[in-house]
Amino acid sequence: MSDNPPAVPVAGTLADRMGVQVTVVAADRATGTMPVAGNTQPYGLLHGGASAALAETLGSLAAAAHAGPGRMAVGIELNATHHRSARTGVVTGTARALHLGRTLASYEVVVEDADGRRVCTARLTCMLMDAPA
Repeated sequence: MSDNPPAVPVAGTLADRMGVQVTVVAADRATGTMPVAGNTQPYGLLHGGASAALAETLGSLAAAAHAGPGRMAVGIELNATHHRSARTGVVTGTARALHLGRTLASYEVVVEDADGRRVCTARLTCMLMDAPA
């Protein structure tokens, strides 16, 4: 699938509660946005955990697209480096495949602010497995 909404619904999930809007999902990439408002820490800065949740959401959706019908992707490792923060507006995350295997898929996810400045760089590895019946 390419340039379509996610195959995995996000309604009722953490991503939904955080205001994530997924714009592209394909096996090799996924893109989405998230508002800063409502996703901040007490000092008014974008929460690092929110950036990590956006990264895992996008990488997991791309990995699920790679896994294909009847299979699923589950995150098994996530690391994130926070370069700066945002106070207002929307951040955009882009997941790009690093490795697409039969049982593992890894993605680099870059989160940028509205001015295109890198806020966070994350790496996600997902295990690909058969979905429960």
